[in-house]
Amino acid sequence: MDVNNALKELGLTEHETKVYLALLKNGSSLAGTISRMTGIHRRNVYDITERLIKKGVVGYIAKNNRRYFEAVNPEKFLDILKEKENNFLENLSYLKDIYSGVKEKQETNFYKGIEGLKSVFQDQLEDNRRKEILILGASESAFEILPFYFKWYDKDRVERKIKTRIIASEKLKKKIPLSEIRLLPQKYANPLAINIYKDKVAIILWKKEPFVIVIKQMEVAESYRKYFELMWRGARSAGSKT
Repeated sequence: MDVNNALKELGLTEHETKVYLALLKNGSSLAGTISRMTGIHRRNVYDITERLIKKGVVGYIAKNNRRYFEAVNPEKFLDILKEKENNFLENLSYLKDIYSGVKEKQETNFYKGIEGLKSVFQDQLEDNRRKEILILGASESAFEILPFYFKWYDKDRVERKIKTRIIASEKLKKKIPLSEIRLLPQKYANPLAINIYKDKVAIILWKKEPFVIVIKQMEVAESYRKYFELMWRGARSAGSKT
């Protein structure tokens, strides 16, 4: 584990990290000793220790008018993190109000990779008052790219009572809970899928590194819904034969 990076992520600079670790390893030390241990000029050591004292991770003892600096217990960093978390939580509702206000506007977002794709699917389940997701062009590739994810996604979706209607190629053999599936001839199969939910349309290119475009605008979503219904009427039920 890289302790230096861990301390930097907690808010210490490179030189502050060096001084704190030197004190942690060597115990109570004078500025001159710290300078020799770290290679930092003595004048700068005083500035650094003052900053560390203000951050609460270094203290000192005065003996014969000389300051002996000491590192405090590393658990102090947990208190610092908790304080930062509390400060952030106090402002979270304000930040969410700003975020919500902006998100109400028309927007187009791009996502690349597995984690981006998962965030899009999770968004389909949040605040879905329609309780329905329409999928045009469901692909077997989805289950190859995310072989374990859909088990948990469908479990969450079923618990939220969000159903899906799916139009897929004849190759799709998966049993999907709380779903109605209709099929199109295999010649129309392709790695592109369109998910319509809430006031959004997610256009997903299923490949090794998936790519997603999410359009948030009610007029666009409603237009895609109408197109989906047209395709739905022309597709055959998954349980029927041609």
